[in-house]
Amino acid sequence: MDKTSFIGVLLGVAAILVGMVLKGVSLSALINPAAIMIIIVGTMAAVLTAVPMSEVKKLPKLFKILFTEQKLMKPEELIKTFSEWAVIARKEGLLALETVSEQLDNQFLKNGLNLAVEGQSADYIRDILSEEIDAMEERHRAGAAIFTQAGTYAPTLGVLGAVIGLIAALGNMADTEELGHAISAAFVATLLGIYTGYVLWHPFANKLKRKSMEEVRIKEMMIEGILSIIEGEAPRTIEQKLTSYLPAQDRKKWLEGEREDG
Repeated sequence: MDKTSFIGVLLGVAAILVGMVLKGVSLSALINPAAIMIIIVGTMAAVLTAVPMSEVKKLPKLFKILFTEQKLMKPEELIKTFSEWAVIARKEGLLALETVSEQLDNQFLKNGLNLAVEGQSADYIRDILSEEIDAMEERHRAGAAIFTQAGTYAPTLGVLGAVIGLIAALGNMADTEELGHAISAAFVATLLGIYTGYVLWHPFANKLKRKSMEEVRIKEMMIEGILSIIEGEAPRTIEQKLTSYLPAQDRKKWLEGEREDG
C-alpha cells in the first residue's frame, strides 16, 4: 500500500470539509447533484473524447499503481548483487551466471543477464534494454496524461457549472433569499472542479510520473551493472560506478561503510 497516496487524498478531503466548517459553511451544500453531474460526468466525457479506449481500459490498473507501493529492487541491493556477480564472472566466467539468471524474478534484469551470458556485445545489450525502457516510459506517459487532462478539464467545467447555476439563479430574482441560495449552489460546481483538478487529478499524474522515473533509474542501474560485468570490471569499480545513482547522502554512507569494511 502506498501510504502517501492514501494520506494525501484523506488530507485533501479533510482540508475542504474542515475549512468549510471553520468558515461557517454547511457541509450539506456539497450535496448538489447538478454540480456533481457537470464536473464528474463532464470530466469523464472529456477524457473519453480525448483518449483512445485502449488507454481508458487501463484506468483500474493505474489506480492500483497509485495506491500500491512499488516493488522495485533497492539501489543498495543492486550494488551488492552486481558486486557479487562480478566476483563470480571474474573467477568462473560469464557462463557461470546462467544459473544465477534462472533464479531471478525481475524479468528485465533476467533478460539482460541472459543476453550477457549468450555473449552479446555491450552495445547490443544497451540498445535492446534501452529500447525496452523507452517503451515503458511511453506507456507510463500515456497513463499519466489521462489524469493530466482530467485535471485540466475539471476546473474549466467548474466555471461552466457556475455559469449555468448563475443563469438559473438570475432567471428568478423575485425571491432574494432563494436567489442567495441559488448563487451559493452555483459556486459549488467551481469548488468541485478546482478540488478534483488540483487535489486529485494533477497530483495523481505527478505520482505516476515520479514512480516511472524511479523505475527508469533502477533499470538504468541494471544496464550499467550488466555492462560493467561484461567488460570485466572489478567489483569495487562496479560499486563505485553504481553509487552515482544514489542520492548524495546515501552515497556518502555507502562509501563510508565500504571503507570501514575494507
